[in-house]
Amino acid sequence: MIPALVLGVLLAVACVLFVARPFLLDPEARNDRLDEPSELERRQIELLERRDRALAALKELEFDHRTGKISDEDYRELVGPLRREAADALRALEPRARSSRAAKPDREEQDADRTA
Repeated sequence: MIPALVLGVLLAVACVLFVARPFLLDPEARNDRLDEPSELERRQIELLERRDRALAALKELEFDHRTGKISDEDYRELVGPLRREAADALRALEPRARSSRAAKPDREEQDADRTA
């Protein structure tokens, strides 16, 4: 009975050590560092953060308006700039938007040219 118990304990310890081995070994030092983001990646992160802030502000503004914390007049005044900010960030994130913008001028620029 005792040899079977000792064998069972040794087998359990061996299994635990086998499973824990990857966590007990030191990782290689070169894997501990993150690569610095490139300029393009930094710009994309900034645009994503800008989009997220604008969308969160729109969501909060909509909630405050629905709960009556913000009047209709204040809501109309605040919602436009927030929507433009979110739309600008979304447009800047679209890869094809950059190429199409380079090929043709913006609608606002066209309208300004017509009125001039």
